[in-house]
Amino acid sequence: MPREIIHLACTECKNKNYTTTKNKRLHPDRVVYKKYCKFCKKHTDHKEVR
Repeated sequence: MPREIIHLACTECKNKNYTTTKNKRLHPDRVVYKKYCKFCKKHTDHKEVR
């Protein structure tokens, strides 16, 4: 199965806030999304962690 579950962590406070899935065959690099961090109380970049 090409889709795998990934975790997204805030770049400022380093907390893991979100989980999502991605197709590793089409997107082999780490992804970055701009999402709301409830710990920082603002929108920040969230990077994929392993």
